[in-house]
Amino acid sequence: MLQGTGSNVGKSTLVAGLARALHRRGFAVRPFKPQNMSNNAAVTVDGGEIGRAQALQARAAGVAPSVHMNPVLLKPETDKGAQVIVQGRRAGTLEARSFGARKGELMPKVMESFAHLEAEADIVLVEGAGSPAEINLRAGDIANMGFALAADVPVVLVGDIDRGGVIASLVGTHAVIAPEERALVRGFLINKFRGEVSLFDGGLTAITERTGWPSMGVVPWFAEAHRLPAEDALDLARPKGDRGRLVVAVPILSRIANFDDLDPLAQEPEVDLRFVAPGEPLPAEASLVILPGSKSTIGDLAGLRAVGWDIDLAAHLRRGGRVLGICGGYQMLGRSIADPEGLEGPRGSAQGLGHLDIHTVLTPDKTVRPVSGVHLASGERVEGYEIHLGRTTGPDCMRPILHIDGRCDGATSADGLVEGCYVHGLFADDRFRNAYLRNFGRASDLAYEATVEATLDALADHCEAHCDIEALIAVARSR
Repeated sequence: MLQGTGSNVGKSTLVAGLARALHRRGFAVRPFKPQNMSNNAAVTVDGGEIGRAQALQARAAGVAPSVHMNPVLLKPETDKGAQVIVQGRRAGTLEARSFGARKGELMPKVMESFAHLEAEADIVLVEGAGSPAEINLRAGDIANMGFALAADVPVVLVGDIDRGGVIASLVGTHAVIAPEERALVRGFLINKFRGEVSLFDGGLTAITERTGWPSMGVVPWFAEAHRLPAEDALDLARPKGDRGRLVVAVPILSRIANFDDLDPLAQEPEVDLRFVAPGEPLPAEASLVILPGSKSTIGDLAGLRAVGWDIDLAAHLRRGGRVLGICGGYQMLGRSIADPEGLEGPRGSAQGLGHLDIHTVLTPDKTVRPVSGVHLASGERVEGYEIHLGRTTGPDCMRPILHIDGRCDGATSADGLVEGCYVHGLFADDRFRNAYLRNFGRASDLAYEATVEATLDALADHCEAHCDIEALIAVARSR
């Protein structure tokens, strides 16, 4: 089990790299994260939801993603509450305090899923969440040491040297966790190192002298990580591209979801993809604005208006710019959104942006499924997935974007400038992306899925070069 001294230390990336490295060595590998918190979800073949990182790790391990790889997924809807997904299915919404009191009740499901993966694997790579040093959250823990003790899983602690204070983070973790938890830790990894590794030899010695834990590697910064699907909204702070290309603007909504929809566009040489933070205007030079998915559509719609993006969007359309809404963004573009049961927040309804003549009602029956079909404008085959609450109807649905699994999906405005649909993952499909970019006079020769595969192989090479793989295998076998 890889646990971190904090969030965003690179656990997900390391698990993916190690999964591919071990898979190439002939091991049957399965990734596992007992509890994840992310609005970037992936859909499994059996129609369940798991964290995007676990789906990528499954791909690295050469297997299809399963709901058992992430049995508890929390999808934040407000600052204090989140939708709870248990073994792929929506189990309701809980406030943070209520979840903290009840999370121990989920341990049987976590152990059931872990046993399922153990039965089919040589090695299960477990990823923690946050840090075991958060001892104020230790009661009922299912994400870090609570799980490790229950499953008797050996732990390797990961520290992020790029953020500074890595010696204190590792030694401090040793100091605050319980003795029986320290005994589970078999070593540590230093991640995101920049510069000459030998200069940190004294740091490794200091950590080992104070903890008794051996070093299992110093992993340099992996520059190609941005080519892999991102899960954390912190990854949206990407540099802007060169001028003179097709400018695509994406407002960063408070509860932005499944924003990895845009990863393929970020890699297009002819596209300047710009994520726009609250307080910044949508760029006037943008040819396309994409409203992304949201875990709290009415709440994010109010936030969009509060920062003035609704005014920017109207001006963009007056200039002849185009707009694409995906899932929650699609719902926002309509005339109204109703949430009569309070599924994503307080009960009520809101006036939409009014750029599409459609109406949406949020209903408890959640749609979660992989899909395939045809992009009607180009005739190209497409693949993706749906993951949403709500049903959308209205006159503009008579001009759909897609024909999916025998039905139509999406809507288009009468002037053709505004489109929306429920299908995620479209831009990962080279055929759709190329056809869509041709609308703006751009061509694409990017093979996105092949790029992801090549990056996973490069990440595995990186881990092989800088981690003591044999020691990690020995730790796994010591259980």
